[in-house]
Amino acid sequence: MGQPLKEMINPASAGVLADGVRAVWAAFPRDRFVAEASAGLDGLELKDRVRHVARTLGAALPPGFPRAAEILRESASRVRLDMWSGWPATEYIAVHGHDHLDEAMTALAALTPYATGEFAVRPYLDRHRDDAMKIMYGWAESDDEHLRRLASEGSRPRLPWGSRVPWLMEPGPALPILDRLRDDPSEYVRRSVANHVNDIAKDHPEVAVGLLSRWRSEGGSHVERVLRHAVRGLLRTGHPGALELVGAAPGGGAVRALVLDADRVAVGDRLRFTVTVSADAPGPLVLKYAVRRDGSRRVFHLGERTVAAAGREITVSRSHSFRPVTTRTEPPGPRVLEIVVNGAVRASAPFTLTGS
Repeated sequence: MGQPLKEMINPASAGVLADGVRAVWAAFPRDRFVAEASAGLDGLELKDRVRHVARTLGAALPPGFPRAAEILRESASRVRLDMWSGWPATEYIAVHGHDHLDEAMTALAALTPYATGEFAVRPYLDRHRDDAMKIMYGWAESDDEHLRRLASEGSRPRLPWGSRVPWLMEPGPALPILDRLRDDPSEYVRRSVANHVNDIAKDHPEVAVGLLSRWRSEGGSHVERVLRHAVRGLLRTGHPGALELVGAAPGGGAVRALVLDADRVAVGDRLRFTVTVSADAPGPLVLKYAVRRDGSRRVFHLGERTVAAAGREITVSRSHSFRPVTTRTEPPGPRVLEIVVNGAVRASAPFTLTGS
């Protein structure tokens, strides 16, 4: 098992940040900062570690934010900052620069190639909607792919780990950014655009489908790959418009056979099953499976095939893990496995999850 992410915020990462700051501002108390930033980390989770180091950084920097932001901005190129050494610097900016929009956004622009500023930009979008978005429109025109990605990623409605900005939940306030970046030469940027549209689809599915339809009609070198990644959430729920975008007839196809290797599976083991699907017509078959219990239904990708003629059959075997994870518990009890073909449940089979 790999190192827990929280342990990436450690004395060594604090030392890298300190070296960068000291290279710009000779008065920075490097050793004291590293000692204080390291104290108490063992009892903290990831984001609390970041906040702790950022608070310690703030206490050691000059009291005026513009000067502190200038130091952090210049430090980015003095050492090999990365996500872990640079995150506390962007967190400091997120907390302390609210009355200094230009200085804060300029510092984030300098830091983001080394330590993404997507989380730190959120408070500025919340407090300075129009002015902050104007700056981000400029980032979308940058020659730096990191800045272009920040324009898309920082304005996502449901950015993972990011603070919620209520007005970003409206239908498409960042569409000019997405339109500019939808066919970006960088896959790093295009993937962010697709994730952004997937976020929009969770709250405004028709807006997302309409946007993707327009992009397809306008063409581009990468439109199909962006579209396919952007509609994954809507395909999981069987949205008819999303199915049509990928050429799959909503509800098309039938399950000819569904076989479970066992009807009892222990926590920590795998449910193995085989399904045979028959096509109603030529075209794509988008296959999902769901595991359902009282109060919960989770959907997973099973496969996608394009068939040449009605009546053609495809067979897929899969195993589903019930290995315990820290973010989710699976209580023993009855379950139902459902097979979803082009958005419609076409077969189901009961089984029981038993204690390990």
